[in-house]
Amino acid sequence: MKNILITGGAGFIGSHVVRRFVNKYPHYEIYNLDKLTYAGNLENLSDIDGKPNYHFIKGDIEDQNFIMELFQKYQFDGVIHLAAESHVDRSITNPMQFIHTNVLGTAHLLNAARAIWNGNWEGKKYYQISTDEVYGALGDTGSFKETTPYNPHSPYSAAKASADHFVRAYHDTYGMPTVISNCSNNYGPNQFPEKLIPLFINNIKNNKPLPVYGQGINVRDWLYVEDHAAAIDLIFHKAKPGETYNIGGNNEWRNIDLIKKLIEIMDRKLGRPEGESLKLITYVTDRAGHDLRYAIDPTKIKNELGWEPTVKFDEGFEKTVDWYLANEEWFNHVTSGEYVEYYKKMYENR
Repeated sequence: MKNILITGGAGFIGSHVVRRFVNKYPHYEIYNLDKLTYAGNLENLSDIDGKPNYHFIKGDIEDQNFIMELFQKYQFDGVIHLAAESHVDRSITNPMQFIHTNVLGTAHLLNAARAIWNGNWEGKKYYQISTDEVYGALGDTGSFKETTPYNPHSPYSAAKASADHFVRAYHDTYGMPTVISNCSNNYGPNQFPEKLIPLFINNIKNNKPLPVYGQGINVRDWLYVEDHAAAIDLIFHKAKPGETYNIGGNNEWRNIDLIKKLIEIMDRKLGRPEGESLKLITYVTDRAGHDLRYAIDPTKIKNELGWEPTVKFDEGFEKTVDWYLANEEWFNHVTSGEYVEYYKKMYENR
């Protein structure tokens, strides 16, 4: 029997990871720790609520004493750390929150794991989920490798880079069995609508402006979230301590081209004339420190662990649009705060 702590498990990527582990490994006890900030939503996991091996814990990784008590109580064998502030725009307006959550929160988890495991590393693993943004920006060619030096440009990526450095330091200094992965942009169901794809799906549907930074020429590599969850599963179980893996979709798009593709799909599904929603595109002042291009080289994880993305972009994009159009109630709840009442109903009143 393994006790696995997954932090940030009510969020976008975290909910897909929690669901996968709960369903695939019924002999594991899965503990989902989430603060339930604006981006955490228990409705993301309503389909597994009540499963005997699933346990939700509401709490804050910034609370050092709480985290230590949690490790003492449940004696976790593994940690998959996804809890983080992740929106670059928010980091520009409130960098201290990103430092507290992403850096100090990670340090609290590392310290608790080190104290409870106490050098007994057999069967233990601490897995840090990171981002390609820690590497900085690329020119027109090339891609990030695991050996690419860190060069963060935003408070968000700086905080994630700092957390990654602490994870590596705990491996090198104490021998803690840690692994890290850096992923490209994820898309798919359950993503909070501050991120580009769900935000623009909602805006197109409601004929609202589509704010495009600069000229929309920034390039991102897009990865379907369930492919990412499969990679996390594989790394958690197969990666050797001290290793880092880059997880990418081999799927680069300029923002403006991605938006036009989204408009094409949405107009078709909404029964509008082709291209009608192009008029909603509104160019706005570019974001400060906006990296031009990210691209991930996933060669290492393919060669060593046998992972590669399975969902083609056209298929994943269609599935994503269909999900948001079919889940208007979810959309309304996450933007109105009604999920807080859902939490009270499902957990506080039991």
